Amino acid sequence: MTEPSIFTRIVDFANRADPYPLFQQLREQPVRREEDGTFVVSTYREIEALLHDPRISSDGSNLLPEYAAKAPPTDTPGSPGASFIRMDPPDHDRIRRIVNRQFGPPHRPTRVADMYPDLEHIVTRLVDGFAGKHQGDIVDDLAYPFPVAVICELLGVPPEDEPRFSAWVEPIVDSIAQLTPDRLAKRDAALRELGMYLFGLAQQRRQNPGPDMLSGFVTDDGPEGRLEGPQLMATLVLLLIAGHETTVNLIANGTLTLLRHPQWLERLRQEPELSIRVVEEVLRYEPSVHFLPNRTCVADIGMAGMTITKGAPITLVLAAGNRDPEYVRDADVFDPERENNQHLAFGSGVHYCFGAPLARLEAQIALTQIAQRLANLRLVEDPPPYRPSPVLRGPIHLPVTFDEVKPAG
Repeated sequence: MTEPSIFTRIVDFANRADPYPLFQQLREQPVRREEDGTFVVSTYREIEALLHDPRISSDGSNLLPEYAAKAPPTDTPGSPGASFIRMDPPDHDRIRRIVNRQFGPPHRPTRVADMYPDLEHIVTRLVDGFAGKHQGDIVDDLAYPFPVAVICELLGVPPEDEPRFSAWVEPIVDSIAQLTPDRLAKRDAALRELGMYLFGLAQQRRQNPGPDMLSGFVTDDGPEGRLEGPQLMATLVLLLIAGHETTVNLIANGTLTLLRHPQWLERLRQEPELSIRVVEEVLRYEPSVHFLPNRTCVADIGMAGMTITKGAPITLVLAAGNRDPEYVRDADVFDPERENNQHLAFGSGVHYCFGAPLARLEAQIALTQIAQRLANLRLVEDPPPYRPSPVLRGPIHLPVTFDEVKPAG
């Protein structure tokens, strides 16, 4: 029987809690080819180079037929279709510019910064919910409801509809871990229901627009037009899922990391301004997105003594690159005060996550209040239980105990 490859062992749920020793082995050969033909890239410089290489494609139609036949379908009847993160320039760039008109510079330069008071209010309310108790679940009670409330407010989803999203999002995210026929059916059903809901919401906003992003999408006549039909639905689904799922993991991973490094938890409690550096180091040390699958190339690429062949699937292991000792000094040490802390947590190049400023701000506010207000915070179990996905990696629950809840400052 053939021994499983290092990457196969990384994907195995048995190693979800601590894949980092396997990442170290993976980096010994920066580019590997798996038995199924996938090229796996694991070192910082090589990943960064590919993310900026115009020969790298996110469009599944560029896969060779033998690989495309095995790839999970991204478009099913009644579903929203493929989002712009599965497109290449110039189509990707056009849709991204339309979306960014409603979110960031130069058209909405202060949108994220202006949200600070609302973000702090939401976190304060959620931490207040721990009062009168001595135990709780950081994921269920804070890390999940906080970014869900934020992205729903941004898009204009009524607060009373927020609880419905977990029933839709979970099967979509679970399908990333392993796309079995059962998970595929559940994913497609969730996509259809979510798409229909968002379509109805878009129709309402056309008739009665407000200050939210969804209203902007359906009423703003920018130089490149509006998003319509499947493109609008796919973009809204992407923003709802990507806009909260990765932030859930960022807050949970950040809390877990601070509890494992109590000296930094105490520093953050005393020095809230340290939150910027803490979050940046969490993004490097325990990123929410561990690798980017679903890439290919439109021409052969020579790299690290290998030839990545045209049309073959490529997986970029961001979390391994973040701890590459050839690029980062003392890479396995959690040190928020390290200088020049560049990482791959939000990707790089044309697909760099434009939601990064919001995710950073959410995590800074949440981790600061957790450190300052939950007195003598302690883990109940280490490691905690993890989500099934090896791509979007984080605890599914993070049970903690504490002595008291201090009032908001």
